[in-house]
Amino acid sequence: MGGPLGAIIGRYPTAESGGGGGGSDGERGRGIVRKNRKCRDLVFLVIFIAFWVAMIVNSSFGFNQGNPLRLTYGLDYKGNICGNKHANPDLRALEVRYWLNPNQVYQSGLKSSQFTLADAKSICLMECPIPSEDGLNFICDYPEGGIHLSVDDWIDRNYDYFEFLTPDMRNSSLQLQGPCYPIVFPSVNVYWSCQFIARASNISLKHWLQMGGAAIEENMLIDKTIHRVINSPSAVLKRYVADIGKAWPVLIVCGGILPLFLSVIWLLMIRHFVAGMTWITVILFNALIISVTMFYYAKAGWIGHDAISVVIGESDPYVNISGREINHIRAVAVLMTIVMIVAFLSSIAIIRRILIATSVLKVAAKVIGEVQALIIFPILPYFILAIFYMFWLSAALHLFSSGQILKNDCNANCCSYDLKSTRVNCDSCCGYSIHYTPHIGISILFHLFGCYWATQFIIACSSTVIAGSVASYYWARNEISQEIPFLPVFSSLKRLLRYSLGSVALGSLIVSIVEWVRFILESLRRRLKLADTSPESLMGKMTSSSSQCCLGCIDWTIKSANRNAYIMIAITGKGFCKASAIATGLIMNNILRIGKVNVIGDVILFLGKLCVSLFCALFAFLMLDTHKYKSAHNKVSSPLFPVLACWGLGYVVATLFFAVVEMSIDTIILSFCQDAEENQGTAQYAPPLLMETLDGPSEMQRLTQGS
Repeated sequence: MGGPLGAIIGRYPTAESGGGGGGSDGERGRGIVRKNRKCRDLVFLVIFIAFWVAMIVNSSFGFNQGNPLRLTYGLDYKGNICGNKHANPDLRALEVRYWLNPNQVYQSGLKSSQFTLADAKSICLMECPIPSEDGLNFICDYPEGGIHLSVDDWIDRNYDYFEFLTPDMRNSSLQLQGPCYPIVFPSVNVYWSCQFIARASNISLKHWLQMGGAAIEENMLIDKTIHRVINSPSAVLKRYVADIGKAWPVLIVCGGILPLFLSVIWLLMIRHFVAGMTWITVILFNALIISVTMFYYAKAGWIGHDAISVVIGESDPYVNISGREINHIRAVAVLMTIVMIVAFLSSIAIIRRILIATSVLKVAAKVIGEVQALIIFPILPYFILAIFYMFWLSAALHLFSSGQILKNDCNANCCSYDLKSTRVNCDSCCGYSIHYTPHIGISILFHLFGCYWATQFIIACSSTVIAGSVASYYWARNEISQEIPFLPVFSSLKRLLRYSLGSVALGSLIVSIVEWVRFILESLRRRLKLADTSPESLMGKMTSSSSQCCLGCIDWTIKSANRNAYIMIAITGKGFCKASAIATGLIMNNILRIGKVNVIGDVILFLGKLCVSLFCALFAFLMLDTHKYKSAHNKVSSPLFPVLACWGLGYVVATLFFAVVEMSIDTIILSFCQDAEENQGTAQYAPPLLMETLDGPSEMQRLTQGS
């Protein structure tokens, strides 16, 4: 009994047969996997259930307080969200925010001013106005008070009722106090806000001055002030989140249906065409990563003429308006170029090792052929994840858009005509803003952590069921072949639900915590780097790089240990910590044999997951490149977030299905090593194909003795 499982695995058949292996092989196989189980790590199962209750409460706060319209449209001077049918007046068709007084826009851009653009008077329109070519057009405030016009009539008149004003109202309007204001600057719809172009119409400005209107600033600051607000980091983040909501059909197709189809096809090809799958995977991976990189180049404007546009609708071709989105696309394009080069060179480096991966995959193909239910089992966790993601995404949109709409404290006075009181009001004219309290940020972080933990938990459950099924197949020694196609999967699922949910919850929690520690430390490092303007020393760069490398190694080690722990949980029924210790001891005693056979196989499986996810990203690019997502209400500000979301969802779905092969290989190899140690270097339960894969007795002897 040379291995750490000697006493454990050796005990089960002895207890069942009454001696050292005198019972039947079928009974022995059953005993190893099914005996002496009880519920483990119940405390962490309770914690996981409490976490779900907290997730539901947290999400209900978002559904109660949030409004996804806030992520796309701005607020008018009354605090209404443009496009909101419940506002007063009804703004369901009025989605574009327009600032009435250009002088207020100019004043808000001055560094010495306490007046911000959020305080400038803005209303909601259907489209951005442009100056008249032969006269002067006006934009008037919402009709109310003494202005007896309906909102529909106001819209039909192009928001102009200047001719109906009384002499006092006209005089007030000429002083830029409203209710009507001149249109002297052209404007374009940039993400549902009218971006002024500081190029005043000479004809309109001439008519305005002839009427005795107040002087209007023609400074470029008018243009830059609006541009700065529209492209602020918070505004860009809101648009990215809104893009996810607009592109939900793309997420369903490219993040749900397509990876499901591709993963099943890949498993079937592994089953029936295993000899060529390694070469196909490597070649396809390189082709896909090049294609995705080229699409980013196209959207960045470096290839062709299909760069993303910040303007919604048509605009002056001689005016170039760009936003942060194009810079982000270009940064990702550069990153993808680096990844593409590294991936291509790595593919060349592993060509000589691909045959090893092929031999390992043959074993998994044999298992999948025998335990046929393994191909369709991942559909169950897939649907559970799909339901969870739909709930999570809807709650995330509401959480990101939650917050109170409160009046600003601007400490500034200005005069504007109040149609209800029929007089000029020079009280504080502060506008409205959405105020986010610290607990909203905490709620969003908790929601993000919850998504990661739940995803890891479901993947871990799926992996444990697969490991239990493959272990039953290995240790059965073909004595229960009539039960193999489906029964091992159902039995393994039953054991998981009855005994091991707490252990899986603990393992997935550890991975989630480590990932979030990495995320927090990386965020702090970037903030400190931005705050420190002095050049970073060589020692500082080395320390930063080494710490990132160490954290990455720790993360990889824990994920690998967790995967092997799930195998031991499925085989022995032990708790997570005990199973992890057993798996670690077994691996350390057989590190050479496991590394030799398994590393290249894991690389090929990882490339296979990337192939599925990259194909989903490429198809998402193609769907987002249609007219539907380039104009009007469904226009996405950037394909970046929807494509990354489809890539992530595709990778998660591929992980669920590829776990069939991945866990089959790991379970078979761990079982083989233990089997060999239990039987003085000769594996008694290894399937014939596994013996052939290990190249006969000499290779098996070398592996079991770790030469």
